[in-house]
Amino acid sequence: MIRISLVIATYNRAEALIGALRSVVQQTLSPTEWECVVVDNRSTDDTAARFADFAARYSDRQLRMVREERQGLSHARNCGIEASRGELIAIIDDDERINPDFLAAYVELFDQYPEAMSAGGRVIATYEEVPRPHWMSRFTEEPIANPMDYGDQVREFPVGRIPAGGNMAFRREVFVRFGLFNPELGRVGDRLIGGEESDLFERLARAGAKCYYAPKAVMWHLIPARKLTREYLQNLSYNIGVSQRRRAELGGRVLGLYLREAMKWGATLLIALFWLITLRPAKALWLVRLRRGITHGIRS
Repeated sequence: MIRISLVIATYNRAEALIGALRSVVQQTLSPTEWECVVVDNRSTDDTAARFADFAARYSDRQLRMVREERQGLSHARNCGIEASRGELIAIIDDDERINPDFLAAYVELFDQYPEAMSAGGRVIATYEEVPRPHWMSRFTEEPIANPMDYGDQVREFPVGRIPAGGNMAFRREVFVRFGLFNPELGRVGDRLIGGEESDLFERLARAGAKCYYAPKAVMWHLIPARKLTREYLQNLSYNIGVSQRRRAELGGRVLGLYLREAMKWGATLLIALFWLITLRPAKALWLVRLRRGITHGIRS
């Protein structure tokens, strides 16, 4: 019986996908209780061939690939959810690694907490090619790497926080009752649009559905050097703003978005001033760049 399905969407990142799958096949949960559904979102590289070769070498695991022709992360994840068979559904990205107890941890949590409708685990940022840069603060690291650690005990997610998009799990009932990811949000190809996870968790929160933190479901998020450049931060921050604007328009909250952004500018300038006074100008500069990019995206 399939207890939990792991969904991984991928687009033209065959090497990264195989690395992720190497951690997937090490799961301690019995192979009869889980499956992995990889969604090829119109890749033009050798993703399909490399997956087929990998799956053949692990024929005792339930590894499947489906193809989604509609471009976009939300479309791909929805396709994987619909193709899956488990009563629980976990979602990761193809640039990650998971610990051997990852799936077992989610099964254990949902079994022990029947009121839990969703959950998220620990996220460890791993800088592959270069060390964590000196200009990075927790404010600039969050949109790039989204590290997450709320301790070693199971607990409800803190108010105002949601699981990382690359380490989250749900009861299948969630998608029956509250719908799938909104295709108007989420990344499309190489465009860094987001917001689909926030939109889904907002729907769950409005309904009072509980979300829990699963400390034993650990994911390592691999951060390449290209994500530590000024160009990447500018592109990312701009698209964060675009995503926030789209969500605000869908919910009729554009005025509120502008008011919150004004307050965030106030906090940003105070923090930047503190860092300038304490001789940390690089942290101040990159924080202001992040805020400026988000504001530009909101206004565009």
